[in-house]
Order: sequence, then C-alpha cells, then structure tokens
Amino acid sequence: MAVRGTSAAGPATQVLGLDTLVRLKRARAVSGAVRRLPVPEGMAVPLGCDAVAVPAPFGPLLLSRLPRVGCVYADSAQWWWLVPSESDVALDWPAPAHYATGAVVPDAPLAPGLIHRPHGTLPYTPPIPLYLALCRITGTTPVWSRPISA
Repeated sequence: MAVRGTSAAGPATQVLGLDTLVRLKRARAVSGAVRRLPVPEGMAVPLGCDAVAVPAPFGPLLLSRLPRVGCVYADSAQWWWLVPSESDVALDWPAPAHYATGAVVPDAPLAPGLIHRPHGTLPYTPPIPLYLALCRITGTTPVWSRPISA
C-alpha cells in the first residue's frame, strides 16, 4: 500500500509505502529530550530496541511463565521488558501493558533499575512468549484468536 501526495503544483513524485509511514510516525513519537532504558555494556541490539511495561505486580508472574528472559528493569510501579524494535506490529498488547517505542520511559526523572540481565549478548525477551504470557495473566484473547467481524 502506498500513498501519493498532491499539491497545487501537481501530483507529487514521491510515493510513501506503509513501512515508511510507520517509521516516520515512530521517529516523530520519540523525538526530543527523552529518557531511554540503557542497554547494559557489552550487549548488542542488532534488531533495535523497544520495551513493554507492565504493572509491578505482574512482573514475577511473567518471569515464571517465560522460557527466556532478556533485560528487565523495574521501579516501584512498573517492570520493563526489552524486546526487538517493532514487536508491536500486528500485536495488540493487552491493557494495562504499555508498549514503548525506542524503549523510552515516559515522565520518569530516573530510568528504572536493571533487575535481570541475560547471560548472552542480546538483551531481548522474545516478544511472542511475553505477549502470550501477558494475555494469559490479563485474561485477554490473543489478537490472532479473536473472531473477525464482517
């Protein structure tokens, strides 16, 4: 799917694909002075980095349900799980989770502290098991299992 703009001078020559539009929206959403979750030294983020925040009481419940856990950060209110960039594409993360593009921590004077670091060099928690565990805890039906209305 592409969008072609027009102007008073005539049709624009640039065609923007859906991927480009999504990237532009994401870049706009995290511009300016922001606080990001820091990736520990020695770890690589080849897939970029986003985060999923959940209320603190859900944190231990999620830990026990995941086969692999990446970097997890916590403060008194939330636990933050690092996931690869664009882990929200085609996923409707259940409330009360918050998906943070670029691993940006909104309205926080200090970044949450690191409470779990994996043994390898990748900081990611696999997003699908995290999503499924969160759906299970919140009683939410995964997006691909919901009925489609005509």
